[in-house]
Amino acid sequence: MNTSHHIAIIGGGPAGLRAAEVAAELGARVTVYDAMPSVGRKFLIAGKSGLNLTNGEAWSDFLEKYSGRSLPESSWRKILTDFDHLALRQWALDLGIETFVASSGKVFPCPVDGTIRAAPLLRRWIEKLRARGVVFKTRHRWIGFTPAGHLHFHHQGSEIEVTADATILALGGASWPRTGSDGRWQQLLAAQGIHSEKFTSANCGWEVDWPAEILEVAEGLPMKNLELSAGTMTRRGELVLTRYGLEGGPIYRLGPALRAQTSPELHIDFKPNTSREELVAKMGSVRRNFVREARRRWKLDAATCALLKHLPDRGPWKSAEQLAGEVKHCRIPLTGPRPIEEAISSAGGIRWNELDENLMLQKMPGVFAAGEMIDWDAPTGGYLLQACFATGDHAARAALRFLNSSA
Repeated sequence: MNTSHHIAIIGGGPAGLRAAEVAAELGARVTVYDAMPSVGRKFLIAGKSGLNLTNGEAWSDFLEKYSGRSLPESSWRKILTDFDHLALRQWALDLGIETFVASSGKVFPCPVDGTIRAAPLLRRWIEKLRARGVVFKTRHRWIGFTPAGHLHFHHQGSEIEVTADATILALGGASWPRTGSDGRWQQLLAAQGIHSEKFTSANCGWEVDWPAEILEVAEGLPMKNLELSAGTMTRRGELVLTRYGLEGGPIYRLGPALRAQTSPELHIDFKPNTSREELVAKMGSVRRNFVREARRRWKLDAATCALLKHLPDRGPWKSAEQLAGEVKHCRIPLTGPRPIEEAISSAGGIRWNELDENLMLQKMPGVFAAGEMIDWDAPTGGYLLQACFATGDHAARAALRFLNSSA
């Protein structure tokens, strides 16, 4: 490889750092620019919940977890497969960090003193990058391109121009803006004619306009063993009823289907393992106080009973059959997702028709994109980090191929 090539990477999250690692290993001179005082801040935030690096499920099932507007299926699968979950675990092991697969399929670093931490892995990673010659320029906020096409940064009250042979943009989505990924780069690319889908919250709770009577009884309470549906998607699990709506893994997974609805609504089966006929039979000869009796006979929790009693336009229940129908198919109108500042991730980003198969901007040869900047979506469970690593890996290799073919 031609070691005279200089690659600028803007963004020091997982996608940017992986791109830096690959580019440096392939012989390029690499500089990482980040607006924050240090890199990897969102990586550390992810580590607070245990640093779920990837998922150990069958690869065919893994690939099915991704969605996005016009997501190019064959190209996307190749990007992920070229740096898959096994490669990511080997990468961690090469840093001296062993991993394990939890019963859920999630892959975590092995605990140290009983605690899973992100900091040791990030520290070793940065040390490796520095040893490879990667230069870090923090407190450098990217503010676009100069008329000559150079990179334009704001740094400690001054404006700086940087020339690079190729650029990899890895500025993240719009969730967790305090870590630096605020999505403001969309305006900078729009000035270059690059179109993006507006960011919206993903992997987040959804808001419901609860009656006061429900909150008085059920705020903060869990509802377990549910089956949730939105459109054609169905998920099982647990929800928590909050003052603003609903939280929980299943509703996070249903996010793409809910966002596709003009008037989003959730359908809940509170007793997915029991048929409507079985519920009616368990009610026996009861002819009144149906919710009270259902709590005991159907083993309903307090939050579910509060919904059955106080949801508007429901009841009063006149028969066990009527109540059983509601328990098996309860419609919850949603007013929208929680603010993007609270979301685990964001949906939206650079449209796929702006990129070629190498993740290079078609209108800007030599400029590549990686990570959550691109319009793909995934649930929690290791899929988000996996795609960030894989796209960073792919963009760096493509950038070096581009430079060497142009030399």
